[in-house]
This record gives sequence, structure tokens and C-alpha cells, in this order.
Amino acid sequence: MSERMTKLNCWEFKKCGRQPQGMHVKDKGLCPAAVEDALDGIHDGTNAGRTCWVVGGTLCMGVVQGTFAQKFKGCEACDFYQKVRQEEFPNFFLSAVLLGKIRKKTVAV
Repeated sequence: MSERMTKLNCWEFKKCGRQPQGMHVKDKGLCPAAVEDALDGIHDGTNAGRTCWVVGGTLCMGVVQGTFAQKFKGCEACDFYQKVRQEEFPNFFLSAVLLGKIRKKTVAV
């Protein structure tokens, strides 16, 4: 089994079904983390699949969340966030770095 296959994206871990062609895209919408390509490959994830805590509009307990500033406190307690931090230590990217990558892409467009 390859290393990538052992590192789950958030939608695989949480089984939310909001990834492209997911079973809940029609009723809950497409997850912004699943399509945020500025973070593709970070922590071996697809798009922002392993950095979802910096992307606004992701789900938490079935509720769509707001911006990074509004949701991060809850994300810090998330089992998926804790799993990624543990798996990636000591090469875990801090949120400020990840937000910078998103902003850089937005400014470049």
C-alpha cells in the first residue's frame, strides 16, 4: 500500500459525501476543501483535503462553517485535525502558512 493511500482526506475520514461526485453534493453542496487547489499536495492531500481547517464553508457536525477566524477554535478540537497534526509532525504546516498560500493564489488570479 502506498503512503498516499494511508493518508486520508477529510471527506474520506469524516465520510461527509461533499467531495466531487459525493453522495451529499446535491443536498449539502460541494465542499470548498475538495476543490481548493492552492493547497493541493500539502500533507499529501488532494486539494485542501488535509488542510480543511483553513478553508471556509466546510462541515462540522453536519453544519456548514464560516471563515477560518470563525471556525478555527472548533477545528483545533477536531479528531481529523489532531490526526493530521500527529501524522505530519514535525513537518505540519501552520495555519498562517496555509492561509498565505490561498491568498497568494487569489492575488495572482
